[in-house]
Amino acid sequence: MEPNRVQFLENRTLLVTGASGFLAKVFVERILRLQPNVKRLYLLVRASDKKSAEQRLHSEVFEKDLFRVLRKNIGDESLSALISEKVVPVPGDISLNNMGVTDSNLLQDMVQEIDLVFHAAATTRFDERYDVALRINTFGALNVLNFAKKCVKSQLLLHVSTAYVCGERSGVIQEKPFAFGETLNGRTKVDIETEMQLVEQKLKSLVEQGCSEEETKHAMKDLGTKRAKLYGWPDPYVFTKAMGEMFLGQYRENMPIVIIRPTMITSTFLDPFPGWIEGVRTVDSVVVAYGKGVLKCFLVDQKVACDIIPVDMVANAMIVTADEHFHDLGSQTVYHVASSYQNPIVYKQIYEVSVRYFMKSPLLSRSGMPIVPKATLFLSTMAMFRLYTSLRFKFPLQVLRLLSITFPLQFGDKYERHNRKFKMAMRLVKFYEPYLLFKGMYVFEDQNLETLRIKNEAKEMHDLSGFNLICIDWEDYFMNTHIPGLVTHALNK
Repeated sequence: MEPNRVQFLENRTLLVTGASGFLAKVFVERILRLQPNVKRLYLLVRASDKKSAEQRLHSEVFEKDLFRVLRKNIGDESLSALISEKVVPVPGDISLNNMGVTDSNLLQDMVQEIDLVFHAAATTRFDERYDVALRINTFGALNVLNFAKKCVKSQLLLHVSTAYVCGERSGVIQEKPFAFGETLNGRTKVDIETEMQLVEQKLKSLVEQGCSEEETKHAMKDLGTKRAKLYGWPDPYVFTKAMGEMFLGQYRENMPIVIIRPTMITSTFLDPFPGWIEGVRTVDSVVVAYGKGVLKCFLVDQKVACDIIPVDMVANAMIVTADEHFHDLGSQTVYHVASSYQNPIVYKQIYEVSVRYFMKSPLLSRSGMPIVPKATLFLSTMAMFRLYTSLRFKFPLQVLRLLSITFPLQFGDKYERHNRKFKMAMRLVKFYEPYLLFKGMYVFEDQNLETLRIKNEAKEMHDLSGFNLICIDWEDYFMNTHIPGLVTHALNK
């Protein structure tokens, strides 16, 4: 990304929520490296006090290998000085009023200084407790908006959502904001306040029944799934993210709103260097399982597009869209940051590249021997999966159960282990089925971002590494960038 793309951030003060998250730290690195003349970065993380927040930021953000290019460019001492001068750790909690910021002096400084708010904090678990997901993803978005509206100079709120708020719609998904209370299945409108009341009533009932913490957790997860499916969403994560978007649209008043909807975020394409990633993410679990030789089967239609987007391109899109709508009073614009419309890759390609990679560079077992992965069985329908589980899990499980009753010492542990594996497999299928099996789904139109790219190109501000998905050769990216980065940074091999 060219430096003039971040010129508008010179002498500006930014608030970034969820600053310790994968995308947010890439965004922060980009700002500090390309626009060191930013006035101040308020970085909000969950912490009890400022010292704890500062420690979290150093250990979970600035000490990461992600910052090695900036560290090399200016040196350790200069980087420490830059962070000390520009970065203000903010202990907080977006599920609370004023984002949980209790230091009155810090709060006043933020209200007087902040120009732009980048809201990236979220819980991304598909099966998150409904009470937790509602407070963070839905009411957290409203709390951040209300805080942004209090800021004297605030001219933009950029909200990071997810493209999968579309639910199980098919065809081309357009970049449209939600109407307040909109549902995906034609039912009567969802009342967000009522959803929170239902949660509070359920929690009260569980306390009165004397339920344990584990029982309460499962009850909250079940409630979230039930409420999401009632209105047409597959899980509590995307349901609560959709309701968060609704709050922003309904209560934004004159605050310019940009909603970024990325698909599955993967390792860096180019910037600050290729292949950096944190943890095993989304489709990476399948790639890693294959490399370790433990991927027996995969429930997916191989012809379906796996919509992925490198994290640096998402961060670049955040910067460019913020530049476009800064001062654009009253506007609300949605941007898909996705690959399936212009440059799709299907699951079959990812599997074939993974086979080639691990044949060339196999992982090593604990004994130091190369792992030779076995061919994976692809199951493209739930009927095929049920047959597979009957043969691999259910029948052996029934046999082991009978044996464990008769010979508990010899077969009791084997039955419990097999039962746990079966429950885990069914749980994963339950949540991932909507994202893997439906043909024609999740083709995300990205016309708004493409229009912006062409506009910047006309201004001679275009850079192929910015957010132009056409420039990516996916097989080369997986073979030479993503999987090597995954092995190095996530598996520490």
